[in-house]
Amino acid sequence: MIKQPHELELMARAGRLLASVFEMLDRTPLQGRSTLEIDAMVERFIVEDLQARPASKGQYGYGFVLNCSINEVVCHGVPCASQVLHDGDIVNLDITLEKDGFIADSSKTYLVGNVAPAARKLVQTCYEALWHGIRAVRPGARLGDVGFAIERHARRHGYSVVREYCGHGIGREMHEEPQVLHFGKPGTGLVLREGMVFTIEPMLNRGRRNVETLDDGWTVVTKDGSLSAQFEHTVAVTAEGVRVLTLRADEKDMAARKAAPKAAA
Repeated sequence: MIKQPHELELMARAGRLLASVFEMLDRTPLQGRSTLEIDAMVERFIVEDLQARPASKGQYGYGFVLNCSINEVVCHGVPCASQVLHDGDIVNLDITLEKDGFIADSSKTYLVGNVAPAARKLVQTCYEALWHGIRAVRPGARLGDVGFAIERHARRHGYSVVREYCGHGIGREMHEEPQVLHFGKPGTGLVLREGMVFTIEPMLNRGRRNVETLDDGWTVVTKDGSLSAQFEHTVAVTAEGVRVLTLRADEKDMAARKAAPKAAA
C-alpha cells in the first residue's frame, strides 16, 4: 500500500504520460467521431508516441483501451463503431496507462459542441467536487474526510453521488487497497499516511443516485435516465499534503490552491 520514493517517481512518470493523452484529446474535435475511433486513436498514441501500455485492455477480459460514457452512462461505457458523439453530448473518457511496471488512472468529462447550461453545470460541479476531495488529502486525514468533502459539494448544488463505485489504491496493480468512497463522515475511515497512492473519481448524477448495469455486463447507466458526469485523478499522499500524479498542464492553478480546512460535520 505504501509506495517508496523511487516507486512514486515511476508512478509520477506514468501519470505525466497519461496527462499528455488527455492533452492530445483536448486538441482533438470529438463531435462526429465514433467512440471506437477515439479508442483506436488513444491506443495508437499510448503505444506509438508514448511507448507505454494501455493498462485497461485485457483487464478483467475487457477488450478496449478506454471507457466512453455518454450522457446517462455513469461509467464503463464500451466503445462502439455505431456510437457517434453528437452536438450537445457530454462524454467521460476514462483511460489507464502502464509504464515501467506502474499504472496511472484518470478520466475527464468532455463537452461536445453546444452543450446545454444544465449539463455544463453538472460537469463543472463534478470537477469541483473532485478537487474538494483532493484538497482533503493530507497525512493524518481520514478517507471519510475525502468522501465528505465531495458529497457536501455535490449536495449543495443539488446533485447525487453514485455509491456503487469508488476510487481505489493503485500501483503495480490497477486495483489495490484502499477503497476510496465519495461520501462519508469526517473523522472516520482509514488514516492517510505518506506514500499512499489512490484514485479519487466521483460520479455525480442530475437525478437520483441509483444505477443499473446493461446487458453487456459493463455499461452502467442512471436508473432514471438523468445525466451523469465523472472526473478522476491518481493522487499520492505526501509529507506536505497531496500530489496529483495525473495533473494536466491546464490544471496547475487548481493544484496551487490551498487545501480546505479539515471538514466538520
